[in-house]
Formats: sequence, C-alpha cells, structure tokens
Amino acid sequence: MDGCLEAEDPERAVRFYTDVFGWKFDKWEGEVPYWLITTGGPEELGIDGGLGPRQPGATPGTVNTIGVEDLDAALAAVQGAGGKVVRPKEPIPGIGWLAYCEDTEGNPFGMMQGDPSAA
Repeated sequence: MDGCLEAEDPERAVRFYTDVFGWKFDKWEGEVPYWLITTGGPEELGIDGGLGPRQPGATPGTVNTIGVEDLDAALAAVQGAGGKVVRPKEPIPGIGWLAYCEDTEGNPFGMMQGDPSAA
C-alpha cells in the first residue's frame, strides 16, 4: 500500500487520527481494507490520503508534518489518544514550533505550529 498510512490495527488508527486531528475516514468497499482520508475542507491547503493494513515486514517510511493551531493542545491530544511524543516541542526560529510523535501503530509524524516569533 504505497502512498498511504499503514497500520497494524486500521480501526485503532482511524480512531487516533479522528480524535487528534478531526480527520474524516471513509471505508472503501473494495477487495482490500482501505480507508480514504479527508484531512480538511476543500478551501484548505493540504494533501488527503489513505490508510490500509501494514504489509508484512514493512517499516514506517515517510514522516509527514501536520500543521496545527496549538501545538501544546495537539501534543496533549496525541498522548490522550494513545500516541507518544518522541521529540518534544522545539522552536524553529522565525518559523514556528515543531514536535515529533508516533501514532498508535508506530508511524512517526511531525506537528508544526506557525509562529514567526519562535526562538
């Protein structure tokens, strides 16, 4: 399943991303378990995606960074939904605040809060 999030337990991953980011998942009614992901409204910049079962022997690859309004609240939501903070909040001077996490399936991802005054 190239180009999508992979999960040991896709239903658990759906709950995680719905709880943390409010993403919408629509299960595809095909031969393989697959969910289409809507990450925002049509007026928002971003890339929607997909989620499917992790293939045997696969390891997480691409690290996506997700824009958030409030990084502290998003980090709390990650932990509350069963994810882990693996690199705490740090400033990217003149850009904003960045942290890295893992979802409930061990997939890494970043979160960035824009803030030109970050130092």
